[in-house]
Amino acid sequence: MQALTVSLIQGDTRWLDSEANQRYYRERVLSLETKSDLIVLPETFLSGFTNDVLHASSPMDGAGLTWLASLAAEARAVVAGSLVVVDAGKYYNRLLWMRPDGHLNYYDKRHLFRMSGEHQHYTAGSALPVFQVKGWKILPQVCYDLRFPAWSRNRANQGAQVGMEYDLVVYVANWPAARRHAWRTLLRARAIENLSYCIGVNRVGTDGNGLAYSGDSAVIDPLGEALVELGAVEENVTVTLDPDVLLKHRERFPAWMDADHFVVQH
Repeated sequence: MQALTVSLIQGDTRWLDSEANQRYYRERVLSLETKSDLIVLPETFLSGFTNDVLHASSPMDGAGLTWLASLAAEARAVVAGSLVVVDAGKYYNRLLWMRPDGHLNYYDKRHLFRMSGEHQHYTAGSALPVFQVKGWKILPQVCYDLRFPAWSRNRANQGAQVGMEYDLVVYVANWPAARRHAWRTLLRARAIENLSYCIGVNRVGTDGNGLAYSGDSAVIDPLGEALVELGAVEENVTVTLDPDVLLKHRERFPAWMDADHFVVQH
C-alpha cells in the first residue's frame, strides 16, 4: 500500500439536467490543484436523486458514461460516483468506478430507499465488489447502504498475516439535511467497527423535490476521528491517506480477531 490521495467533490447537482451537470462537475474536477488518485462525486450526480428513471437514466454505452471516461482520462485519476443507469431493461442506482485508461467497474446500490419509493423503480444489486488503487482495497457503497452495517462488515482474509477484506469504504450520497445527525454518526461508526478509513461524499443545495442537503462530506480515520469535514457549501477538498496509520492501528487493536462469524445472503 502506498499513500492514497483522494479528492471529495461536494456539489450542488442540477435537477434532471445531465448536460449542465457534466459541465459543472467537469469544471469542479479540473479545478483541483493537487493531483489525485481517486476523485469522488456524489450519488446520482448527473440527475439528482429521482424516481423519474425515464428522464434520468443513461445506458452503459450512452453519453453519460462516455463523458465520465473522458473526465477520468483528463484528470488522470479514478473518478467515482453513481448514476441512474438502464441496463438490459432494468434501472439501477449504479456507482461507477471509471479508471483513467477507460476501464470501468461498478457497484449497484443494494439497499433501495423505501421511504422515497426507490425500490419500486430500481433493481437492487447483489454483488459486493472491492476495487483496488495503489494497493488499497476499497469498498464502494451508496447512500442508504450506510444504515446496514452487516452489508459492509470488514473481515480478516484467510490467514492472519494477509490483512482485511478492505482498507477504505466510500459512500456516495444524496442524504437530506433533516437526517444529517444519522449521516455524521454512521460514517464514524462504519470506520470504527471496520478498522478502516471511511469517506462520505454528499451533495448540497435543494433538489427538484424541495429537499435540502447539508453536505457534511467527510474523511474519517480508523479511530473515528474526522480528518476532514465539510459544511453546507459547494466545496472541493483533497486529503492523503496514510497506510501506516491504518496498519499500526489494526496491529495495536486487533478487534477483528474477536469478530462474530456470519454469512450475508447476497
